[in-house]
Amino acid sequence: MCKVNYSKLIDVNKAYDVAVVGGGPAGICAAVSAAREGANVILIERHGVLGGNLTAGYISPILGAVSEGTMYDEISDLLAENHKGAREVITRNGKEIHIDHEEAKQILTRLVADSGASFLLSTALADIVKSDGGDYVLLLCGQSGIFGVKAKIVIDCTGDGLASYLLGAEIKTGRESDGRVQPCTIEFVVENVDESIGIAAWGGSDPVKVPAGEFAGMEYRELCKLKNKEGELPENVTIVRLHRTFYDGERSVNATQVNGIDSTDPYDVSRAETDLRSQIGSIHLFLKKYVPGFENCTIKGSASTLGVRESRRVCGLSSVEDADVECGNKKSDVVVHNAWFLIDIHNPSGGGQAEGHSQPAKPYDIPLGALIPRGVKNLLTAGRCISGSHRAHASYRVMSICMATGEAAGVTASIALKKGIPVAEVNATDVQSVLSNRGIKLFD
Repeated sequence: MCKVNYSKLIDVNKAYDVAVVGGGPAGICAAVSAAREGANVILIERHGVLGGNLTAGYISPILGAVSEGTMYDEISDLLAENHKGAREVITRNGKEIHIDHEEAKQILTRLVADSGASFLLSTALADIVKSDGGDYVLLLCGQSGIFGVKAKIVIDCTGDGLASYLLGAEIKTGRESDGRVQPCTIEFVVENVDESIGIAAWGGSDPVKVPAGEFAGMEYRELCKLKNKEGELPENVTIVRLHRTFYDGERSVNATQVNGIDSTDPYDVSRAETDLRSQIGSIHLFLKKYVPGFENCTIKGSASTLGVRESRRVCGLSSVEDADVECGNKKSDVVVHNAWFLIDIHNPSGGGQAEGHSQPAKPYDIPLGALIPRGVKNLLTAGRCISGSHRAHASYRVMSICMATGEAAGVTASIALKKGIPVAEVNATDVQSVLSNRGIKLFD
């Protein structure tokens, strides 16, 4: 490996109160939330569309839950506005919120624009430095090369904790025993499913049975394991999840899997993309050959970016721990109330679940301190990179909870600006007051 010393004068021609890095569910809510409180906000997104895994990642449905009144409710209502007759799906995983990914691109863009927040698309974060005045300068890369924008506060919604990493925050990665992270996936959607017989399957614990044909009466999950063992499904694909969408005849397929990927390493990401896209074909063939109702299914579309479940977690002033999720612990400095999803650890070392199946969780609180990295001034996190344990992260990483942390981070940033104090000095009761005034339930 060689190193070069790079020096160049960079134009820094715009200044903002808040820079939100990452335009996924957490970043959109952070940007809109801060803008609605009067902050001058720039939202920076590396893809050409807003939405992250909700759009470019082709993930459907939105899973998990938080207390009533957050932007999760607002966005869910917007996504469902044109689909009043769609069937409601509730499983062991909770309520499924369907997504029309093309509609969502328009809806989320309009949501951000209407809030007054500015945004940059197809723009990647390269580095962050301090200006002479103490503000942050975010060095960004676009099609004209590197340029800079200034901001008083940075909210890291990158998922991978990139902004926090660049600012020297303390980082944890993977499970505590060996650092391994959950596998990556590329999701896709099939259409032309015969609804008179075609099944849906929400996971490896779903007891749904094959309705007809050679394997009639066999549990579908056992059919997946059999065909994996026989080599007709990829190595670590032991369950092919089939979620309903807004539309009859469609299923969102969550199945492809590659282990041992560091999503912060572009070489690993490229290798994963190659592997996962090759898996789509064999999974599609499995559905056509062995699952009644899927004989004529075709691929409608697939994600344009890697679906990453786990990478960096940024160490905060406090964190979400195993016991919080297992016992439903409540916090006096709560900013997200009654967060809930199963402890869903996709096996870092093979197929299926790390603990045999997803484990129960009780509705728990996320404290303000979990959004504030320790040791770095005026930095906030939201989404899956907030502070917590590997096992707790397996619950709070889902989009519903990410949205609520983003909203809380945006409010926290706006209060710091109005009071002229660092984000670490913001009192949780002030954040709770703003959130409560929005109609968000924070206490039982």
